[in-house]
Amino acid sequence: MTMKNNNNTPMVSVIIPTCNRDRLVQEAIASVLAQEFKSFELIVVDDGSTDSTPEILGSYGDAITVIRQENRGVSAARNAGIAVAKGELIALLDSDDLWMAEKLAVQTAFFQQHPDALICQTEEIWVRNGVRVNPKKKHRKLSGMIFEPSLALCLVSPSAVMMRRELFSHVGLFDESLPACEDYDLWLRVGCRYPVHLIDRPLIVKRGGHEDQLSGAPGLDKYRIQSLLKLLDGDLLSPEQSQAARKMLKEKSSIYASGCLKRGRGEEARYYLRIAGPV
Repeated sequence: MTMKNNNNTPMVSVIIPTCNRDRLVQEAIASVLAQEFKSFELIVVDDGSTDSTPEILGSYGDAITVIRQENRGVSAARNAGIAVAKGELIALLDSDDLWMAEKLAVQTAFFQQHPDALICQTEEIWVRNGVRVNPKKKHRKLSGMIFEPSLALCLVSPSAVMMRRELFSHVGLFDESLPACEDYDLWLRVGCRYPVHLIDRPLIVKRGGHEDQLSGAPGLDKYRIQSLLKLLDGDLLSPEQSQAARKMLKEKSSIYASGCLKRGRGEEARYYLRIAGPV
């Protein structure tokens, strides 16, 4: 299934992390194998599935590379795939999403035309419970230096992204301590230093509404706060970026503390109020 360059190395490494999504992962894999661009390898990381996923992945033979590991979360799964990837370019696909057939072709052409670019993403189609929906204005994707707009919520979709491998040597991998919002964390580390380019074509289908969707879990700002604290403790940010991040940290911590108080979690609320600081 994988056509390679003359040096027998694929140009793109595609990484799909999955856990207990036997039906969905088959559809995701099919959308990769149907790509018009063929110089890729497909790495599927099975993060401790207990359904029929292992048998399904085994049925593809040499068409895909399968990594199996104990359940350690999506960050560890993506990082495991990145560690064995051979391509100069890395593309991610969540196992509940789909690609249009021209997705890899468009993005690889973009990198060939823009040799200084390190990361780009495409527009997307949103489908919730099988019905197409329109993203809200706050979810509108931007292009360029998007750090400050990305502080409120994640404006980069893993399934829409393609990156040069070298980017990870500059900003690090996914944070395996974060059970959610790990993409928010990585894209802030990227966005504070490098432009995130947008290809204004919807080349992925982002599917939502199912029970195990991480982005639909309650209390996600807890992990965004953790990410902001870590970012502010480092040395990546300019003074202006640091000021914007502190403002967002105060806002998110205050809101999260208020929610804790409403639910009778006083000790947790006091912790986040201390992070928020004086009114």
